[in-house]
Amino acid sequence: MTRILTIMGSGETAPTMVKPHRMVFERLSASGAAGEQVPAVFLDTPFGFQENADELSAKTIDYFRVSLNRTVEVAGLQRVEQASTLEREAAFTRVRQARFVFAGPGSPTYALRQWAGTPIPDLLAEKLRTGGAVTFSSAAALTLGLATVPVYEIYKSGADPMWLDGLDVLTAIGLPVAVIPHYNNAEGGHHDTRFCYLGEKRLTVMETLLPDGAFVLGIDEHTGVVLDLDADTATVVGLGVLTVRRHGISMQVPSGETVSIDVLRAGPQAASAGHRPAAGPPATLSDAAAAQPTNTAAAAADASLAGDAARLGEAFDQALANRDAAGASAAVLDLEAAIVGWSMDTLQSDETDRARSLLRSMIVRLGDAALGGLADPRTVFGPLVDVALLARLEVRAAKRYDLSDQIRDGLAAAGVEVRDTPAGQTWELIAEG
Repeated sequence: MTRILTIMGSGETAPTMVKPHRMVFERLSASGAAGEQVPAVFLDTPFGFQENADELSAKTIDYFRVSLNRTVEVAGLQRVEQASTLEREAAFTRVRQARFVFAGPGSPTYALRQWAGTPIPDLLAEKLRTGGAVTFSSAAALTLGLATVPVYEIYKSGADPMWLDGLDVLTAIGLPVAVIPHYNNAEGGHHDTRFCYLGEKRLTVMETLLPDGAFVLGIDEHTGVVLDLDADTATVVGLGVLTVRRHGISMQVPSGETVSIDVLRAGPQAASAGHRPAAGPPATLSDAAAAQPTNTAAAAADASLAGDAARLGEAFDQALANRDAAGASAAVLDLEAAIVGWSMDTLQSDETDRARSLLRSMIVRLGDAALGGLADPRTVFGPLVDVALLARLEVRAAKRYDLSDQIRDGLAAAGVEVRDTPAGQTWELIAEG
C-alpha cells in the first residue's frame, strides 16, 4: 500500500515541481499492476469562481500530459451549488476512483465553502488511510490543516486576523497544524508579505488564536514536502525550506533532506545540526533574507520564466560580445525550451509574452551579427536553424502552434525563410533587396 501526502508552497505547474510529481506517480505505479495507468484527477474547485476556470483547468491537464506524460481527469466540481445531482455524483466518483488527487491555486475559503457537506473531505482522508496520493498546493494546501488562513479576507479586504476551520487531514498523523504555503513570499518589497501575505505581525497574533497544541507548518514557494505515511518520513523537495513554527520559534528542514515525521511532530526543540532553529522570526525583511541560506534565496528568486529569460539574455549578450556563435545559438534554444517549460504554469502569462519578445529579439540580433561578419551566414545559421526546426517539430507535435509560429516568424525576421513541404521543412536565406 502506498499512502503519500504532498504539500507544495507554490509552483505546482512549473518546471520546478516536475520531479516531485514524477516521484509520486512512480511510487504509485510501482505499487500497482504492471503497465497500469495511474487513475488521476484534478480537483478544480479552488479557482472554480474565476471566469477563466476552464482555461486554467486545461492548462493544468496539459502540464501533466506534456511534462509528465500522465493523463489527469478534471473532477468537474467548480461550483457545487450550481451542479446537478448527476454532475456532483460524477465528480465525487472521479475522486473516489482516483489514486492521485491534485488541487492547487485559487481561494481556500471558496474551496472549503464548496466542499462543506460533500464527500470530498472524507474521500481525501480515505486516500490517506487506505492507499493513494493527495497533492495539494497553494490555496488548496491552506485547507489541509485544522485551521485555514482566509488570505483574501485578511490581506485584500482588511478582516481582522482569524482562522477558519480546515479539512484537518493532518491531525490523524500527529500533525495538528495550520499549513501556510508561500511562506517566504517577498512580493511586497518594502512591506512584509511572508507567511502567505500575513506578515510577521499578523502571524504572531494568529498564533495565539490556534487551539492548544497546534502549530504552523510553513512551505516556501517552489518547495514541497512529501509525507510518506507508511514509512513515516517527510522529504523536502524544491528550492526552499520547510518550517515548523511553534509560539514564534521556528525550525527549518532544508530541501533534499528526509526526516522522520516525528521531527515535525516534536517541533523546534527537536532541532539537530541539519535543522535550523531560530529564537523567533527576524524583525525586518532584510533580516529575514539573511536568515535563509544564500543559495536557497537566490534559487527561489530565479524560479520563474522571468529569471530564466534574464539569465539567458545575459548569456546571449556575452556570447555575441565574444563572437561566440555557438554560445549565442545555445542561449536562443535554451530560452525557447524555457518558454515551453513554463508555458503551462498558470501564473506566468505576462512573463511568457515578455520572454517571447526577447526570443524574437535574440534571433534578429543573431542574424544581424552573422550578416555583419560574425561568421559566414550559412555556417552560423545552418546548425541553429536545424535545431530550431527540430524544436518547431516538437512544439507542433504538442499542438503548441503559437510557439511554432513564433519560431518561424523569428527566423523570418532574422533573414531565414521556412517552408513547410510534403517532404518536411526546408529553409533558405532571404535575399536582400
